[in-house]
Amino acid sequence: MASPLPAAHDEPPAQSGPSAAILVDKLSKRFGQFWALRGAGFSIRPGEILGLIGPNGSGKTTLFECLAGVSPATLGTVTRGGVTIEPGWRKDLLYFVPDGVRPWPDQTVGWVLRFIAGLHGSPASSVGDVLDSLALEPLRGARLRELSKGEHRRVLLAIGLLTPTPVLMLDEPFDGLDLRQTRDVMHVLRSTASRGRTLFLSIHQLGDAARICDRFVLLSGGRVAGEGTLGELRAKAGLPGADLEEAFLALT
Repeated sequence: MASPLPAAHDEPPAQSGPSAAILVDKLSKRFGQFWALRGAGFSIRPGEILGLIGPNGSGKTTLFECLAGVSPATLGTVTRGGVTIEPGWRKDLLYFVPDGVRPWPDQTVGWVLRFIAGLHGSPASSVGDVLDSLALEPLRGARLRELSKGEHRRVLLAIGLLTPTPVLMLDEPFDGLDLRQTRDVMHVLRSTASRGRTLFLSIHQLGDAARICDRFVLLSGGRVAGEGTLGELRAKAGLPGADLEEAFLALT
């Protein structure tokens, strides 16, 4: 079981450098008698795009919330370089962009992104860069409540990109995007990872996951059914020529 949160005056332990992987062990979440997440274990490697894939209701959002420290886990640990990262310390390591949130509805896109950049000490130029990369410049003066689902999704992605944490967690980053927007956002995310930032994406569309992710964590019924590259999942499933969908169905 995860140890209690540190006292308010405690400082997070020193990490082992940017090359240290994050190890998740036995992460579990129970609601009454129902285990929404049970015994999840996997690694998050520096600079990779890791996909958490599974159908709706498989526990993906619960796993993200427990990993980010937003919701307390019933059991489990998160470590980096052999050091336990308590929930209260994870905000310095992980930034979680949840699905379905609509913050600051009366503020403009430009105001929100300038606020986030200032909050995290990002260069002023980074706001213009992210507006351009996600095709949001024409929406700079629009209020968030006026945006479509896809437009709002891109603003949430921009918020995540403006944060400085080593790991960015995105819950359903392509939801509400059309084919061209999905392709363009994938290009932005791949470029972000190429500069050394780790991305952990929760995706229920296996085709999207196969196009963008380096490795995968397969989640089914709250349990991890497999972890690895497509080649490693194929080998585990005993299906050398399988695509991601076939490997997922075989392992779950």
